[in-house]
Amino acid sequence: MIKVEVKPNESIDRALKRYKRKRKMVKLVQELRDRQSYTKPSEQRREEIKKAQYREQYLLSQESQ
Repeated sequence: MIKVEVKPNESIDRALKRYKRKRKMVKLVQELRDRQSYTKPSEQRREEIKKAQYREQYLLSQESQ
């Protein structure tokens, strides 16, 4: 469970922003979505390879610019 204490003289909006940032860093929402359905290990590996290839192409295109 993520806890965010509101500091004195801090607005609720600022505290909400800190909460959202912490939630994103913990990847809580992503984990919940992943648990909704089962994915085979071979599909997970295939997806990881696909993401790695995309990242590599992206970095190569950034270097060439």
